[in-house]
Amino acid sequence: MIMRPGQPLLLPANPVFIWGSLIAALMLNMLQYMGLWPRAAWAPDLLALVLLFWCVHQPLRVGVGTAFVFGLLLDVHQGALLGQHALAFTGLSFLAIAMHRRLLWFTVPSQALQVAPLFVVAHAIELTVRLIAGGTFPGWDLLLAPLLEALLWPVVSVALLVPQRRAPDRDANRPL
Repeated sequence: MIMRPGQPLLLPANPVFIWGSLIAALMLNMLQYMGLWPRAAWAPDLLALVLLFWCVHQPLRVGVGTAFVFGLLLDVHQGALLGQHALAFTGLSFLAIAMHRRLLWFTVPSQALQVAPLFVVAHAIELTVRLIAGGTFPGWDLLLAPLLEALLWPVVSVALLVPQRRAPDRDANRPL
């Protein structure tokens, strides 16, 4: 693969770290729902954010099946319509895998602009399923969630790539 000039050479991602970060994001989402107040419609979906990151960076390890399973787990925890989050996460991961090669050529702020429509699509799928099933409209502040998720994209990108950026063998004579 031809790399962009100035792009650092990354170590392979540790599968334990990948799955640990997905499970940690699932737990954080569950903590949002278990708080003293119900989940605000504007709150970013951290599981969708981490899932999208790994679908872009590791599409052979994290894919549509993973997104479906994590969506079902979130649906069961929330007591929501079974498949609501699973369908949204599946669509999100499919779109991420479809554009992951092109997306990685851009800088992280440019990536944030390009993943924002993916978050909008995921929230639109979730809202559509909720409304078809007879749920109520959560309010217009729902439009803030994809924006906040896109703004969190650089933070998540830097945080989840830190373990891959370290030198494999620290040596003063070797530049890599």
